[in-house]
Amino acid sequence: REWRPIVYRKCTDTLWLLLFFLFWAGLMFITGYAVIAGAAERLVLGYDSFGNICGRKNSPVKGAPLSGQDMTNKKYVFFLNSCSLEMQSFKISSLFLCVSSCPQEQLNSLEDLQSFARSNGSCLCVYNLNISSYTLDPKAAELCPTLPVPPSKSFPLFNRCVPQNPECYSKYASVLISMVNEVDVFHRILSGILAGRDTVIGLTVLALAFSFILVLAFRFLWMLLVRILIALVVFGLLFVSGVLWWLYYDYRNDPSTELETEKENVKFLLGYAVFSTIVAVVLLSLILVLRKRLQFTLQLFRIVGKTIGRIPFLLFQPLWTFLILLVFWVFWVAVLLSLGTAGTAQTTSGGQVEYRALSGICYMAWYHFVGLIWTSEFIIACQQMTIAGAVVTCYFNRNKNSPPSHPVLSSISVLFCYHLGTAVKGSFLITILRIPRIILLYLYNILKQKESACAKCLFKCCFCGFWCQESCLRYVNQHAYTTTAINGTDFSTSAKDAVFILAKNSAKLASISCFGDFILFLGKVFVVCFTVFGGLMAFNYHRELQVWVVPLLLVGFFAYVMSHSFLSVFEVTADATFLCFAIDMETNDGSAEKPYFTDQELL
Repeated sequence: REWRPIVYRKCTDTLWLLLFFLFWAGLMFITGYAVIAGAAERLVLGYDSFGNICGRKNSPVKGAPLSGQDMTNKKYVFFLNSCSLEMQSFKISSLFLCVSSCPQEQLNSLEDLQSFARSNGSCLCVYNLNISSYTLDPKAAELCPTLPVPPSKSFPLFNRCVPQNPECYSKYASVLISMVNEVDVFHRILSGILAGRDTVIGLTVLALAFSFILVLAFRFLWMLLVRILIALVVFGLLFVSGVLWWLYYDYRNDPSTELETEKENVKFLLGYAVFSTIVAVVLLSLILVLRKRLQFTLQLFRIVGKTIGRIPFLLFQPLWTFLILLVFWVFWVAVLLSLGTAGTAQTTSGGQVEYRALSGICYMAWYHFVGLIWTSEFIIACQQMTIAGAVVTCYFNRNKNSPPSHPVLSSISVLFCYHLGTAVKGSFLITILRIPRIILLYLYNILKQKESACAKCLFKCCFCGFWCQESCLRYVNQHAYTTTAINGTDFSTSAKDAVFILAKNSAKLASISCFGDFILFLGKVFVVCFTVFGGLMAFNYHRELQVWVVPLLLVGFFAYVMSHSFLSVFEVTADATFLCFAIDMETNDGSAEKPYFTDQELL
C-alpha cells in the first residue's frame, strides 16, 4: 500500500454511521416511552397502598377513593404492621401510608396515636379516619397500626420509617431484603443504584481526582513516577488484599450476621479477597520478570512526554470525554429508572392500588443496556481518534520547532467531517464481543446452583475466551484509528494495514510498547484499587440493610472507565507514535530526497 500521511480524505464507513443514527432513534423512542409510562418518583420517593406518591401532589386513580391526595408534606412511608411483615406473591402484606414524620417513641394505645397526630401533625391511621375518631370508631383497630407501635426513624433508603426495636427491625429488614432478592436482576440493580447513590457519586469524583493527578504526574514526573507507581501498586494490592481478608474474617465471626444481605456480603467479600490476592500475585510476578525493561519504558515516556508537550491541550481531552460520558450516564440511569417503574395502576379490593409491569419492558431494558455499552465505547473511540489525529499531524511535520496550529481542533474537525462512521464500527465490534460475556455471566449466575463442575469450567473458558478476543480487538482498533487518521481509509482497510505494518517491524518496538501499556495498566489498577478501598470503608458503615455489592461493582466500573479514559492519552499517544515511526521507516530511507520525520531519539 502507498502511504499518504494526511494528504487524502474521504468519508469512511457512512453506512455504519447511518446504522448508529437508526439505533439512537430506537433509544429516543424508549426514552419517550419511559418518560410517559414510567414514574421514577415512585421508586425514589416511595408510595402508599392507595397509589399516592409521597412528597408530591397526586392524580386520582379510578376506583381508588383515597388516591389523588396532596402528599407534599408527607414524605415518609410508614407500614401499619412493621413488626410482622410477610411476603405474599412478591407483595408486602401490610398497608403502608405516607406520613409527615415517623414516631420517635413507642405508642402503646389509640390515645397515644391520637396525641401523636395532634402534636406532630402526622396521622398514622388510614386517611379517611379523622383524628377525633381514633378512640371512637369501632373499626379503628383495623384502620390504625398494630399496637404497640415501635419507635422508628426515617432511614435514607427510599424514605422508609425503619423500626428501631431490635426484633421488629430484624423482621422488617429481612422482609424488605427478601422482596429485593425475589424480584429480577433488573430491579435489584435499580435498588443497588439508589441505595448507595450518594456514596457512588462521591467515590466517582474521587476516582476522577486520582485519574487527573496521575495524568499530570505522567506528564511532568515520568521518570520518578514509573518507579513510584510500581511501589504504590505493590503496596496497594497487598494492602487491599489484607483489608478484604480482614473484613471477611470480621463479618464471618460477627454473631449478628443473620440477614440474607449480610450473608451475601460475606460471600462477595470472600470472592473479592480471593480475586484481589490472585491479581496481586500475578502482577507482582510480571513486575519481577519485566523489571529489566524499565529503561525502555523510560525512553518511551520521554518521547510521549515530548509529544504531549508540543500538544498540551491533549491533557484536557479526557476531561471533556469524562464530562460527555457523565452526561450520558446520568441520562441513561434516568431513563432506566423511569423504564423500571413503567406500569399501569390497577385497583384491588378495599380501594388499594397495585402497579403491574407492562409487557415488553424487559426487551426495552436490554436494548437500553446495549445502548449504554455501544455509546460509551463510541465516545471513547472518538477520544482515541482525536488524540491519534493530533499526534499524526504533529509527527508528520517537518519543522519540529514549529508545530501545526491547533492540532486537536483540526483532528476533531476531521473526525466529525470524515471518520465518525469508523469510530461507530470499531465501537460496535467491541460491543458485539462484550454482550456475549454479559449473557454468559448472567446464565452462570442462574445455573450456578446446579453445581456442575463441567458446566462451570465451560462457562469460565468461554468467558475468558471472549475477554481475550475483546482485548486483542481493542488493540487492533486503536491502531486502525491511527491508520485512518494517517491515510484516510475505512476501518477494515485501516485495520488490515495496521496489522501488516506492525507485524513487519522489530520485536523491540513491540516489547517497549507492551511494557508501556503494562505501566499504564498499573496506573489504572492504582486508581481502581484505592477507589474500591474507599468504597469498602464507606459501605462498611452500613452493614445492617444496605446491599452494597452492586454499588461497589459500579464504583469499580466507573473508576476503571475514568482511569482508562484519562490514561488513554498516554496509551494512544505511545501507540500512535510507534505506528507513525513504523510507517516512516517503511516509506522513507533517511536520504535527502526522503528524510525521516521522526526524532533522532527513536532511531
